[in-house]
Amino acid sequence: MKSVVQIDYQRELNEEQREVVLAADGPKLVLAGAGSGKTRTITYRVARLVEQGVTPSSILLVTFTNKAAREMLHRVECLLGTSLEMAWGGTFHHIGNLILRREAKKIGYQNNYTILDREDQKDLLDSCLGELGIDTKVRRFPKSKLIANIISLSRNTLVSLEDILQKQYPQFLEWSSQLNHLFLLYQERKQELNLMDYDDLLYYLWSLLRENEKTRRKYGDMFCHVLVDEYQDTNLIQAEIVDLLAQDHGNILAVGDDSQSIYSFRGANFANILDFPKKYPNCDIYKLETNYRSTAEILNLANRIIVHNSQQFDKNLRSVRGKGVKPVVVPTRDAFEQANFVASKIFDLREEGYDLEQIAILYRAHYQSMEIQMELTRRGIPFEVRSGLRFFEQAHIKDVIAYLKIVANPQDEIAWMRILKMYPGVGKKTAQRIWETVGESSDPLATFLADSSVDSLSRAAREGVESLRKALLHLEQFAADPESIVAEVVKGDYGDYLKTRYPDWSERLQDIEELSHFASQFTSLEKFLSELALLGELEAENIVSGGIADEKVTLSTVHQAKGLEWDCVFVVWLCEGGFPSARSLSQPENVEEERRLFYVACTRARDRLFLSYPTMAQPKHGQSLVHKPSRFLREIPPSFYLKEVFFPKKRW
Repeated sequence: MKSVVQIDYQRELNEEQREVVLAADGPKLVLAGAGSGKTRTITYRVARLVEQGVTPSSILLVTFTNKAAREMLHRVECLLGTSLEMAWGGTFHHIGNLILRREAKKIGYQNNYTILDREDQKDLLDSCLGELGIDTKVRRFPKSKLIANIISLSRNTLVSLEDILQKQYPQFLEWSSQLNHLFLLYQERKQELNLMDYDDLLYYLWSLLRENEKTRRKYGDMFCHVLVDEYQDTNLIQAEIVDLLAQDHGNILAVGDDSQSIYSFRGANFANILDFPKKYPNCDIYKLETNYRSTAEILNLANRIIVHNSQQFDKNLRSVRGKGVKPVVVPTRDAFEQANFVASKIFDLREEGYDLEQIAILYRAHYQSMEIQMELTRRGIPFEVRSGLRFFEQAHIKDVIAYLKIVANPQDEIAWMRILKMYPGVGKKTAQRIWETVGESSDPLATFLADSSVDSLSRAAREGVESLRKALLHLEQFAADPESIVAEVVKGDYGDYLKTRYPDWSERLQDIEELSHFASQFTSLEKFLSELALLGELEAENIVSGGIADEKVTLSTVHQAKGLEWDCVFVVWLCEGGFPSARSLSQPENVEEERRLFYVACTRARDRLFLSYPTMAQPKHGQSLVHKPSRFLREIPPSFYLKEVFFPKKRW
């Protein structure tokens, strides 16, 4: 290895970062606040180790994307002027794969095993279901894609399948015995066929290090220094892998921020970072509290948010940028007026010189973006949805609208084909046969509701069609009430369809509930469907002549915005049940995670921060409900923000 370039740490790092980089060996916990130069600190720590003579092959750098590891190691190479090809860097799964390729025979595999992608995993589960003779067409039995999600959560959290069903999927408890048999057969078939799924890469690495002391020592001796980024997002297996590798030498550098631990729904274990000093009583704790991103006013508010969490390490972010504009809190009449406010303020910010690409609108759940998407579209403000598809492009929204189209216009072949194929026993060919029969009629719906339309179908198809007949007969009663007919769709077959098909079915139900609220503005089903069609046709254009063609505002959930930053940030729906979410309110630890989520949202902003909430819920059956401001807003002293009254302009 070439002699390395000497780095001037005094010049390159602030005092907090320098303490971490120059520290002696041993366990260390680095609490890196938002915007505090976490990546820079890890990079220079690796450089310092190499500079001191540690061979690159004995350094293990674990990150949550392979790209992040490559960029850090490349930066170290640039700093030192030497190659780090032999250093190990990447995600836990990447590291697991590299080790298991060498050690596969110890766990009953061949070294040339194949890694299943999600589609292959689904196909293998379907094959196992067939082998067990499980009738997957029975009501409420989960689809293989959802089963894969349940299995993954069980493997990553080391929680039994039964407990996962009990806590998160109670609608499938009646099938727990069949699902357990399926899981065992699935594991057997993978081993027989020399296949691993994504979760096996972690699980088998963990079990190998636990059960084979010789192998544990081999890799523990090999990796003299283990550095872990985003430690607050590790699950139980990942934390234990790190502990097993560092068991003998204790040279573990865990870098993360307990205040940004927001992924428990993916299996992340908040206790990993909180209990690190208990596992390593002799560990040194460092705090990176100097923030290079946000103004002092934004950080002052963020500090006041997180101080209310009881489970945390105390931190106080300080800005190097100095003063700016205080965050603004804006109550609005309802969700439509909130969307009006956001769109109007975007025009103002554009006039002040901010590019659209430096503006983001963040929300707790995807359904909370519906009114904003519609308002931005009407105003001609280009936007990009990072949290998923545009609201009306989502499969479940299109499904619900298809039911409505059949009731409003029974001649709509596309809607018929979409709905028919969702029912058990009805495939593409059967759906086409049904349409050919009923479509010739002047009233296809009336013909479909007659028994003669399904006489020639198979028994399984007849059962599916009979179920659809009952659903459409019921929906016809609500044809004059757009709000009610949307709500009735999910009370029937479609609600069950969602729950058995999608892991995030509850979020999708919230989307549909929001669609129902939107429908309450319309006096007829035809007017409602016409408005949706027009919205779909509108194309957002650049709002400033001579502007950049691909310049767009970002719409995102807070979860997907973590790690990103913008000059101007709107955080919307800050009312009780909106943010924090209604489902979190029953458990104190869930409320604390919601507060961390709000903290993450606010710390995405560099210059300007706007916090808004609707004061009234959408009218339901003629009754309006008052929204309380979020407890997170009420916890902040008024001196930390400006309160602004919004005078709405006509939306359209």
